[in-house]
This record gives sequence, structure tokens and C-alpha cells, in this order.
Amino acid sequence: MITENEYFDGNVKLLGYETTEGKSTIGVINPGEYRFGTAQKEIMHVIEGQLEVLLPDTAEWISISAGNFFEVPANASFNIKAAVQAAYLCQYRQI
Repeated sequence: MITENEYFDGNVKLLGYETTEGKSTIGVINPGEYRFGTAQKEIMHVIEGQLEVLLPDTAEWISISAGNFFEVPANASFNIKAAVQAAYLCQYRQI
């Protein structure tokens, strides 16, 4: 089954699906700054565009461009900034 979600007044939209490895979403994010929380470990792959990320327990933003990824542990919060629209794949994992 495919699920649809949107956050931040429609500025982040995603389609969710499930594989044998777990749940995943494909999302598009509009320009802006957003704070997300995790329940599970998240592996975020930037598909197109670029994101600036402030990971938990860090003080410096890092730039993640298309073809690269970052990981966020379960039960944490992180910030994302996008200067232009960007697309990403987010994999939710138990590990």
C-alpha cells in the first residue's frame, strides 16, 4: 500500500511504501528550514538537489548533495535547510 503525507503546510510531501527491509518514503521538500523527529533510525539519501543538515548533538551544518546520504539515530531530532526544491529517499530501520 502507498501512503501519502504532508508536513509544514504542504512544504514537505512524501509517498510511503514498505519493503522486506522496512518502511521507506520518497519525499520532496520546498525551500525553507524544518525540524524533524525520529522514532526509528533514519537513513536519508538525497536524490536530487542539496540539503543542509544539522544532526543531533552537533553544532555545524553539513551539506549533503545528490547521491549522498546521512543517518539519524532513533528518538532524535534534526534540522534540514533547503535553498531549492530537493528530493530524497528516507529509509526507516530498527537497527
